[in-house]
Amino acid sequence: MSSVLNVNVGVLGHVDSGKTSLARALSTLLSTASLDKHPQSQERGITLDLGFSAMRRPLPSHLADSSSYGELQFTLVDCPGHASLIRTIMGGAQIVDVMILVVDVTKGMQTQTAECLVVGEILAPSLVVVLNKCDLLGEEGSPAREEKLAKMKKRLAKTFEATRFAGCTMVPISARPGGAEDTTAPSGLDALVEALEAHVPADLARRRSTLAEGSGSSADPLLMAVDHAFPIKGKGTVLTGTVLQGVVSVNDMIELPVLKETKKVKSMQMFHQPVNRAVQGDRLGMLVTQLDAKAIERGIVASPGAVPTFTAAVCALEKIRFFKGRIATKSRFHVTIGHETSMAELLIFGLGSQTSKADARERVLAAKEKRRGVVDVAEEMFDIGNSYLYQEELMGAAEVAAAMAEQDNAAAGSKPGDVVVPPQYALLTFDQPVTAPEKSLLIGARLDADIHQNSCRLAFHGKLIDLVYATGPGDAGSSSGAASAYSKFRIYKNKERNGVVERWTNEYEAVCKGMFKKETDMTLFQNMEVKTGTGIVGVIAGTFGKSGKFKVSFRTAVPKEEQSKPDSNRLTMSFRKYVFDSDKHAMRQESDN
Repeated sequence: MSSVLNVNVGVLGHVDSGKTSLARALSTLLSTASLDKHPQSQERGITLDLGFSAMRRPLPSHLADSSSYGELQFTLVDCPGHASLIRTIMGGAQIVDVMILVVDVTKGMQTQTAECLVVGEILAPSLVVVLNKCDLLGEEGSPAREEKLAKMKKRLAKTFEATRFAGCTMVPISARPGGAEDTTAPSGLDALVEALEAHVPADLARRRSTLAEGSGSSADPLLMAVDHAFPIKGKGTVLTGTVLQGVVSVNDMIELPVLKETKKVKSMQMFHQPVNRAVQGDRLGMLVTQLDAKAIERGIVASPGAVPTFTAAVCALEKIRFFKGRIATKSRFHVTIGHETSMAELLIFGLGSQTSKADARERVLAAKEKRRGVVDVAEEMFDIGNSYLYQEELMGAAEVAAAMAEQDNAAAGSKPGDVVVPPQYALLTFDQPVTAPEKSLLIGARLDADIHQNSCRLAFHGKLIDLVYATGPGDAGSSSGAASAYSKFRIYKNKERNGVVERWTNEYEAVCKGMFKKETDMTLFQNMEVKTGTGIVGVIAGTFGKSGKFKVSFRTAVPKEEQSKPDSNRLTMSFRKYVFDSDKHAMRQESDN
């Protein structure tokens, strides 16, 4: 096995915060896509694509005790900070084990810094904050510099309090003191490396060590995020990327799902060293033959048949708190899953029964204690056989607090941080087929919004739960296949009709009106339940004349004193209409799950 434990470190932050300078200062090895090699990056001075480089360290003692590795390698993933490149940031963030958020200490949190923090919260297990450009605060160790630094740390700590990174490590550095032309050595890097080492959990080393030695097996199929492909004359095409799950060995058969092509792995390397086996977390290049490098610049490599293509999917969703807009049913967003981004239309739905809602509330509160989110709870509670309530909007904490205040004056003072956001779901219908692993994480955004606006464009995040309509040999693109896939999905709207009792004919029957028009086909409503304002239940027994009046039979006797109450003369018929019911006129009266 390789004696090197590879840990992927995502370097994210606002444009010109010094990410690439930091990666360059830390790096001792360079990969095929390192440090602003993109021609436009060099010309414009910003990172336009994912850049990869690495540094090696002796294995810290807390990792040495739990694995057979001899050395630690940090692979630095330099993500672009330019606002229009958020797709690439999201693709890069999905492969990281630790995230570095680079903050310009003279400016603090900026728009893209906040967006990167959101991405990190969703995708990164842990965070180290780097306060860069500290040389601009004054002489090192001077009271003025220390005071400015303390103020910025306090300000940022307040921001992180509301995230799952509360109390995160902050390291002041100067990656390139004096600017690009200055040759002064960077400062603060030793403290940063120590912080990174401390953020590598022992169980990560133990798990990967077991897989790499071959003494453990991975039940999960191979998934590898490919970020670059290039040809080698006379040999084939090299695919470089990061193993997200599973293992891969030389001579294995792999699939490129987007191309629907299967290839054999001829050889593999990790940072120019030949290897026979790679496991989750490893960054490697693999050589395959008879593949056009231009056909797959970025995407997924997988075990054959492991990654489906679909045009619609059910997912658990949560609104991102920094997003100020409304996320409504039938609205359209850019949805990024892995390296793919497609426009999708949303149909929001959620739990209908009060029992389910109460259970969900308890689960969400318990999840918060373990730093788990509402998406995790929603995934656990989802059952394709249950019925779900159609909803107009994806609710964030602010919307839930406002709704509580509207319903109950006592809750008018509720703050977003005090409320429990209920689990919600969406049926996403994509404009074009998407190829992605099952259970993938996703992010919805307004990528068409003005990038110069000081507002977060990331709207929601979530997880694929069920592929409602997967393309395949039996149903590829057929309308009947789509209809069949949707019809199993039980999303309903609550409906009601209201009427009044015109007169009571006896204690068990009444003639009623106001619920139907004279041309209504009353056979559709025969034997449907109605309820009086006092809660007495009856059924529609038939028509009365031809003016839309109808007869109601009550199951229990209604005494005359009860009949004289105004509320006893109000009638309501409640029912459900299912969005994907094959019978569009069907009205269903049924109890909650």
